[in-house]
Amino acid sequence: MTKSPRRITIDLENGSVVAENGTGKEHSSLNTNEAFRLISQAWLRCGWENKYSYSFSWLGRPIVQLPEDMFRIQEIIYSLRPDVIVETGIAHGGSLVFYASLCRLMGKGRVIGVDLEIRPHNRAAIEKHELAHLITLIEGDSVADETLGKVRSHIGEKETVFVNLDSCHTKDHVAKELIRYAPLVTKGSYIVVMDGIMSELAKAKGGSADWEWNNPQEAAFEFVKTNPDFEIVEPQFAFNGGSVVDRVTYWPNGFLKRVR
Repeated sequence: MTKSPRRITIDLENGSVVAENGTGKEHSSLNTNEAFRLISQAWLRCGWENKYSYSFSWLGRPIVQLPEDMFRIQEIIYSLRPDVIVETGIAHGGSLVFYASLCRLMGKGRVIGVDLEIRPHNRAAIEKHELAHLITLIEGDSVADETLGKVRSHIGEKETVFVNLDSCHTKDHVAKELIRYAPLVTKGSYIVVMDGIMSELAKAKGGSADWEWNNPQEAAFEFVKTNPDFEIVEPQFAFNGGSVVDRVTYWPNGFLKRVR
């Protein structure tokens, strides 16, 4: 999604939205994709400030993700049917359980979760979950040689791999993760950089001024400039019976596809 305007005014009575920036105002009817895009930008910030994504769980585990993002990523995972899904950042384990449930339904695949610290109560809950047999937990610094070695030891030579990066969200750390984990990704699959929306939240409650540049999206942009094997590829809607074409997402420009 493009940069947010300075002010958005929604007029439900007249069915319009007005976006203001430094050069003037733009008027859009509510029944347009542009209005949906603008309102979505405001909704995303409001939801982030109110921790909307903290109100969901998946099969009993808190997932702390935007539902729209999870629906979109499942479309891609279902089309690719990878043998292994690797995710850095575990938290409560909801995302790991989500991916494991997809593997169970597809009859193929398993999940590897990596985190610097897996809290004992979260580990216990994940390990006793019905889908625990499809989940491997690895504790350690995601970019450390020892951690990467453990991840690689759980991946077969000819297995297809899909990677999600959702641990520390500084530009520097994500850049390091991209360098370390990109070689695991098989051609046609993806490494997904999450929470690039931080670039839009520098002035939000709880945000930080440096988020305008110190965020995962910037790491993704720089990575593809020097790594021609990967391209930022916007996911196409698997089904679309409406006029909306923009993803509502916390992961803008986050899908890096291995093209060769």
